Amino acid sequence: QVQLVESGGGLVQAGDSLRLSCAASGRTFSQLGMGWFRQAPGKEREFVAGVTWRSNTYYSDSVKGRFTISRDNAKNTVYLQMNSLKPADTAVYYCAASRTTASPLETGYNYWGQGTQVTVSS
Repeated sequence: QVQLVESGGGLVQAGDSLRLSCAASGRTFSQLGMGWFRQAPGKEREFVAGVTWRSNTYYSDSVKGRFTISRDNAKNTVYLQMNSLKPADTAVYYCAASRTTASPLETGYNYWGQGTQVTVSS
């Protein structure tokens, strides 16, 4: 079992930056694929970024070039650095862990955090 706790969300203005953190416990973190998803009001949850256990990274087209996912295996933590934020980035952001690899599909993940709200005002 893996427990995931997200932090770092908040209210910012367009163009600002935020860094989300996701602390993991309960399983060898270095063996997990990790991902960030988000869900805006009235929309389905969507893939944002993923990082494999080898630290290969993947991004959705909507955030590529603005967001950076990274992991610190010594701290059992995955980060999502979000720059040049837009109102369209407003959503609840979820951290997810996979026993296999990072995937753009929700079904590829076994564990989920509770989410952290990010609100970007114009």
